Amino acid sequence: QSGHYGRDTKNPTYQETCTGATGHAEVVRVIFDPEQVKYSALLKNFWENHNPTTKDRQGNDTGPMYRSAIYCEDETDLELAKKSAEKYQQNLSDRGIRGEISTEIKLDNVFYYAEDYHQQYLHKNPGGYCSMRGTGVKCTL
Repeated sequence: QSGHYGRDTKNPTYQETCTGATGHAEVVRVIFDPEQVKYSALLKNFWENHNPTTKDRQGNDTGPMYRSAIYCEDETDLELAKKSAEKYQQNLSDRGIRGEISTEIKLDNVFYYAEDYHQQYLHKNPGGYCSMRGTGVKCTL
């Protein structure tokens, strides 16, 4: 589910979020069954598939709405996410990557859906732009 997390403006539009004025991050909400998928597997996928060392940027997309972020629904997931960041920082350092992880990790369960045209965006727009690129460093959790 595409949407927005992270600040106080209720039901921001994509255009409002892109101004940076709402303070929201453009996000993908992942709903999963922990009996089928481990939270640690989601965290590993998160760290390996984007660059968490670029503050307010993913590829060519820049601004606070493109910040790296993990918004957790409970304290247990929050602690696991923070520990995974520490571990991935070590993985990056071990591979000679000097940048510090800038990922915002906090409790926040207020999710606002993006407009319909943003849901399944790359499916609807097969030639669409996706700036997500990892660092090439494996996450060992």
